[in-house]
Amino acid sequence: MNYFDLLKHNKNIRILASVQFIVYFGAWFSQTGVFTLLVNLNAPTWAISTSAMLAFLPGVLLAPINGVIVEKNKPKKLLLSMISIELVSIFCLIFVTSLSMLWLLFILIFVRLCVASIYFQAEMSLLAKILTSQELKLANEMHSVIWAVSYTAGMASAGIFINFFGIKTAFLFDCCLIIIGFLFLTRLNIPEFKQKIQNNFLSMIQEGFFYIFKNKIILHLILFHAFIGLTAYETLVTLLAKHKYKEVLSAALVIGFLNAVRACSLALGPIILSKFVNNKTLFFLYLGQGFGIILWALTQFSFYISFIGLITAGFFTSSLWAYTYTMIQKNCDKAYYGRVIAYTDMVYLSFSAIISQLMGFLFYLGFNLETITTLLGTIFIFAAFYWKWFNQKYL
Repeated sequence: MNYFDLLKHNKNIRILASVQFIVYFGAWFSQTGVFTLLVNLNAPTWAISTSAMLAFLPGVLLAPINGVIVEKNKPKKLLLSMISIELVSIFCLIFVTSLSMLWLLFILIFVRLCVASIYFQAEMSLLAKILTSQELKLANEMHSVIWAVSYTAGMASAGIFINFFGIKTAFLFDCCLIIIGFLFLTRLNIPEFKQKIQNNFLSMIQEGFFYIFKNKIILHLILFHAFIGLTAYETLVTLLAKHKYKEVLSAALVIGFLNAVRACSLALGPIILSKFVNNKTLFFLYLGQGFGIILWALTQFSFYISFIGLITAGFFTSSLWAYTYTMIQKNCDKAYYGRVIAYTDMVYLSFSAIISQLMGFLFYLGFNLETITTLLGTIFIFAAFYWKWFNQKYL
């Protein structure tokens, strides 16, 4: 079975994949719009890094609650509710027009990512319930490919779109795409699952924590998946656009092109590597990720030459994300899908939030962007040897 077979024979996967592409594509218009707005308003570095960090914070703070929400509610109803709230939060971004309204921007980013994280966790929990092990691996890989393709198309288009039509129009365009995604979701036909309603919130949260800490394999796998969260480059890319490449192109175009080039390799990676990824080869994927990021650091002296480094920095990322996520789902009991996925995202997003803030802090202390990027690459080299130890001891 391949990606096309899965799409052909499963209507729900076709719908979810279509919605994913539409919504993710539009998300980069508002994402690029937010960071372009901060640059245009001459926002301080702390505001840029905080905006990036807030994109991850909801999944960290609310993960225990989110997992219970996913397990207590019907998937289709939950998906439709979350995408509706996301629509409202994006529309309200048009009212942010000055630095004095940063508080509103931060609130809207927080709310949007709250509902986006619940949507993602509900979708991934649903996939684990309705798909076989092989189908699940393909679905996760396809998810990462669609994300990367929408990332590529969205970032490339968003930079040009904002440059000609403005930031507010980009926010409104994102709203239109979400409405289309909502209409697609209404066509889902999901089988009935027994919802976990016998226990209260606190008991279920406690059960989830105990389950993870008792299951050492899942605990380690969550950490391995979390390393991929360190590839949250939003702060780094924005700082490059604001300080290093400010004379090359407008901030919107720099942010758009850098992210689009990286996303090309994110999309190609799993397509090329899918047949070769297994427990033994994952060591080399982590090594490749680390050295790829270091190559990006070495090429940052030139905007266009840095594209070579960006391609290597993104080539292994999607495969690492998909494989470690599939490993977590396969080693988890069905009764704990929602909570384990939520806690997985909590740790993953914690790493993303920390690295977003740390990059801004190190730059404030005087570290150049090449050094910051190199330090990031060395972390993945450590992760490679961590995986080698884990594979020998537990798998």
